[in-house]
Amino acid sequence: MNQKYIFAIAAALMVAVFATATLVHDSEKNTRRDQVAEQNRAVLVRDHSPTLGEVDARVHIVEFLDPACETCRDFYPYVKQLMAAAPGRIRVTVRYAPFHDGSEQVVKLLAAAKLQGKFWETLEALFTAQPNWASHHNPQPELVWNFINGVGLDIAKLKADMADPAIDAAVKQDLADARILNVTKTPEFFVNGRPMPSFGYEQLKRLVEEELKASY
Repeated sequence: MNQKYIFAIAAALMVAVFATATLVHDSEKNTRRDQVAEQNRAVLVRDHSPTLGEVDARVHIVEFLDPACETCRDFYPYVKQLMAAAPGRIRVTVRYAPFHDGSEQVVKLLAAAKLQGKFWETLEALFTAQPNWASHHNPQPELVWNFINGVGLDIAKLKADMADPAIDAAVKQDLADARILNVTKTPEFFVNGRPMPSFGYEQLKRLVEEELKASY
């Protein structure tokens, strides 16, 4: 047999072996993620976690989120679209995951805004203005005050609440739960306790559709 053909066959076999090994590795990794999520369902949501949607909705999306994360900003309207497409059937809970340097203060601001019933309005204001205060993964928390004036917050109370040890404890709790669940990046989604098999909007949509079908 021509040496060129032998080389081509060997190369093809190597590619096939590598592809198979990658698929097996990914499958094993996803199985481990599923097992970790299932074993730790109790830490997916805490009492302090902000939630949007009907309490009795049977499909529950939990999102670990960093307000300085550009991908979180991109996904936010998609999540709202999923909720709008299934009225009353989906609720969303946000967990704090300030992985970017400098974003912990912004997360504390969000937690303090929740005490005034303004979490979601403040989050939207921060996402809208994100290019101005967190461009290229470089948060500048001192700038966010310029972009939340229209939310209707009591700024003096907000600043006082941000210094409350209870808010610091809530943020630390969310980070601890993220470690338990092997959350290392944002956004990270769980749907009825199930992690996405791989990252992407279509994967999230598919997971939500599966749970809607199973639950209704």
